Amino acid sequence: MQSPTVSPPSLRAPLEVTKYSPTEMRVRWNDGTAYLVPFVELRFQCPCANCVDEHSGVRILRRDQVAADVRPTDVQLVGRYAIRMQWSDGHSTGIYHYDTLFHICAKLGQKLP
Repeated sequence: MQSPTVSPPSLRAPLEVTKYSPTEMRVRWNDGTAYLVPFVELRFQCPCANCVDEHSGVRILRRDQVAADVRPTDVQLVGRYAIRMQWSDGHSTGIYHYDTLFHICAKLGQKLP
């Protein structure tokens, strides 16, 4: 009997996730890249079941529901694979897997030199 194939865990991991400015997060990765990402984009891209329909994958959260001044009030590690952010709007159920966070950074962030 052949054993099931298991996907390897992501090798990409953030080394630093810190507030950079009143509106941006700085995320520095173990591959040497770093990005500035607006808090509003991070909050809007939350992957939790309250923000994205878990059956269809369709985003439930509308952009106009995210306050322009939203900011993280706490960032916590979740194991060795994700971070959880507590937001100023009271939201805290989103777990950003490192691959998801990197995709958000690369797509919506500003790459730093």
